[in-house]
This record gives sequence, C-alpha cells and structure tokens, in this order.
Amino acid sequence: MSRDFVGALLQLNAEKGVSREQLIRTVEEAIQSAYRRTPGDEDIHVRIDAESGKVRVFRARLVAEEIEDPETQMSVADAQPFQPGAEPGDLVETEQLDQEAFGRIHAQTAKQVVLQRLHEAERNVVFDKYASSEGELMTGTVSRIEPRAIILDVGKAEAILSTTEQSPLEHYRIGQNVKAFVLEVRRSAKGPQIYISRTHKGFLRRLFELEVPEIHGGTVEIKAIAREAGSRSKVAVASRQAGLDPVGATVGQRGARVQAVVAELGGEKIDVIEWSEDASTFVAKALSPAQVIEVRIDEEHRIANVVVPERMLSLAIGREGQNARLAAKLTGWRIDIRSDVSVAEAARVDAVHAAEAAAEEPAQAVAEEAETPTETPVEVAVEPVAKPKRRKAAAVEAPVEAAVEPAAVEPEPVAAKPKRRKAAAKIEKTEPAGEPAVIEEVPS
Repeated sequence: MSRDFVGALLQLNAEKGVSREQLIRTVEEAIQSAYRRTPGDEDIHVRIDAESGKVRVFRARLVAEEIEDPETQMSVADAQPFQPGAEPGDLVETEQLDQEAFGRIHAQTAKQVVLQRLHEAERNVVFDKYASSEGELMTGTVSRIEPRAIILDVGKAEAILSTTEQSPLEHYRIGQNVKAFVLEVRRSAKGPQIYISRTHKGFLRRLFELEVPEIHGGTVEIKAIAREAGSRSKVAVASRQAGLDPVGATVGQRGARVQAVVAELGGEKIDVIEWSEDASTFVAKALSPAQVIEVRIDEEHRIANVVVPERMLSLAIGREGQNARLAAKLTGWRIDIRSDVSVAEAARVDAVHAAEAAAEEPAQAVAEEAETPTETPVEVAVEPVAKPKRRKAAAVEAPVEAAVEPAAVEPEPVAAKPKRRKAAAKIEKTEPAGEPAVIEEVPS
C-alpha cells in the first residue's frame, strides 16, 4: 500500500507539475482534517514518510505558558513527562494511534479533501509559473475569438487579448501563433487569468531584445520609447561601449533587425534615434526625419522652441501632429514648432514695434520736459491774475460813487449853460450893426 501511495505521488507530480513535498504536505493536511472532524480529536497530527510512504498518526499538543485552548495546548509542567526539557512553542507527542482507527468515513472525507487541496495546489503552481512572467513575452495559439477579446491557449492556462490591446493593423484567425506582452496575472476560481497586450511599449522593447543581441547583452540600452500602436513608434537608444554606434547596431545591416520587428508589428513604422543628454540635441533628433535649424530650451516651463525650414514644417509636425506628439512623449518636453519664415516675420514685426517705441520715447520725453516747466508758472500766475480783478472792481466802484454825488449836488449849472448861450445869441442879433456886441463870459 505504501508503494502504491508513493507511485501515486510520483504520477501526480508528473501530471500536475506539483512538487513531491507539496503533495505530501497536502495529503497530510487532508488526513488531519478528516480525523479532526470528530469531537475530541482536535490534537491529532499526521506525518507521511516521502521515501517509504508510511503514514504515522499521533496526538500532540503545543507547549504554551498560558493555556488558551486546552484541546490543542498544554503547560510546560504537563509536557515534562512526555518530553523532558520541553519549552514553550514545542510540539510534544502524547499518544501514538493505530491506522485502523482511520475508518471508511474518514477515508472518504480525506479523499475529498485531498482532491480539493490538489486542485488548489495545482492552481497555485500554475499561478506562480505565470506570475513570474509578468513583463515578459508569451507565445500562444488562438483558441477562440470573442467580440471583446481573443483567447490564447498558452498551455495550462488561457491568455486574454482584449480589443483595446490589439493593433488595428492586425487580424487573427483560429490556430494562429501570436506573441504578446504579459501585463498582469490574476487569481480566479478557474485558475490564473493572464492579461496580455500587443500595443504596450514594453512589447516593442522585448521584440528589440530578441532581434538585437547588443540590446539583450546590455551594450546598447533603450532609453525611451514613444509608441502609437499600428501607426508609428520612436525608440531612443544609447551605447554603453565606446566606439559602438547604437543606431547602427539596432537597425542592423540594411535594416534587417528593425525590419524583423516591423514585420512582427504588422508594418508599423519605427524611427530609431540616438539618445543625448543635451535636451536641445535630443529634441532635434527626436523630430527626425525633419531637419531642425535651432532649438531654444525653456527650463522653467519645460518648453522646447524649435525652428525648422519652411519646407520641413509639415514633415516636422507630421500627419495630424503625430511626429511632434511622439517626439514630445519621447523627450518629455513640450515642443513648439515654427518655420524660419514665420520666425523672421515675427522678428521683423518686433523690430518695427521696437523702432516705433524708440521713436515715441524721445517725443514723450520732450513733451514731459515741456509740460514740467509750464506747470510751475501756472501755479504762480494764479495770484497776479486774481489781483487785477480785485483792482478793476475797485475802480469800477469808485467812479460810480463819484458820478452819483455830482448828479445829486449840482444839477442846475449843467442845465443852465445852453440857456445862457442862447440868450447871448439873441442879444447879438438885437444889437446895432455898427458896434460890436459885448458878450459876458459866463463861468461854467
């Protein structure tokens, strides 16, 4: 019976992929749980010899200073007769049990528990196997196609490739071998659930590691990747070995290495550029294939102002801004692209505005100088202007008073003068012609 038990363990080990130690521990726990279902047998323990398959059943209790569970614990004094020198934390065997006490009901219960524990152990082994592959490449066969995902058979588990993680350039069929990047492995009642992707930039990195020995060996390092799956990607590489061209090593002779990656991605375009510590140089290279005239870096706002030739403006921006967008993702800088013509026009306009401002400054200065002295006399001339008004008012008032007084005191002499002159004229007419008339002068 022991040989049959050992043979069964070896067969399970081969079929399930579970180690012998884990299988033995699972069977021990199953038999213990079957025994402990009977009241009063909570202290029963089971041990199995892995070499001979012999099963040993015994009662044992845990030595403790303070007894919390009398069924499974014992004091140090009680443990001394069974195991002299026992200390708290030791498991002391108190009684050896006969295997015949393990009846049919116990055997049936143990069988169910063993099967359940074996399934759990198998799932744990499969989960541990695939959980360690997170961030790596995985190859599977398309087993079925669902509306929202494609299911790949990867061996003892299934991998889920959702529609959001598929490239728009690719189409799949049943039985097709597909490489993918492992995003996450989750536990479930049916086993591990593996979520994979073909659009993640890590997938592109792993493909280059497969195709380029220098990247796999570490002499060439991939510094950054910017990708829009199915359309275009940019990869920045740097060399760790003096004299080694990182771009040439990555592209390969006549582009053989990069073409293998492009073929795996379904024709996606890939730009390989050399990484640089200088931000302006790196931004200029990231806008490849467009030529760049000048790059001005704004460290505070993380903006790179780029000047390109007029004929290269559309190429630098790319279709729907894709080239500039990928360059910004690759470098981590916000990129502002302008043509040399627009920059020159803006400089000319600024120069005109500066000249106008410079011309307005002297005129404004002259006006300010002219206004500055006139303000003081105006303030000083207030009193002289006010004084004549007061004098004029006094002069007007004085004659009015003088004219009123003569009119009131001497009204008669003013009216008597014409009367006297008229009388004198009459006298002159009445006098004889021979003698001159004597006219008395009337005092006025």
